[in-house]
Amino acid sequence: MRRYDLPFLILAAVSLLVGVFMGIWMGIVHDFQFAPVHAHLNLLGWVCLALFGICYRVYPALQDSPLAHAHFALAAVGAFVLPVGIGLSIAETTPVVAIAGSFIWLAAVVVFLLNLVRIAVADQPSSRLIPAE
Repeated sequence: MRRYDLPFLILAAVSLLVGVFMGIWMGIVHDFQFAPVHAHLNLLGWVCLALFGICYRVYPALQDSPLAHAHFALAAVGAFVLPVGIGLSIAETTPVVAIAGSFIWLAAVVVFLLNLVRIAVADQPSSRLIPAE
């Protein structure tokens, strides 16, 4: 079984580091035009990726499915593509990357939900009747 908790947490910490540096840079130059990029790096990258990692640690059964690998791949890409795309949109280059990043992130969330439902259904007690004592 491959572990996904630590890779999620490592990516979360990398995102936090980038977000913190970006926030410091914006403060130094007094240019907050890219504040939405900074916010999404911190929200998707730090908060969401860290929460995913914690969920995989708390519920190890999440890691027992190919959905875990798909979730990690989609979330890792989406957490960085979406903020970059927002930056490109703010710079009036193109909104296409932000749109693509949004759909990648949406796919990651849907896969995570499916994986959660998978273990929730597997944990359901049998529907057969148990005799009373």
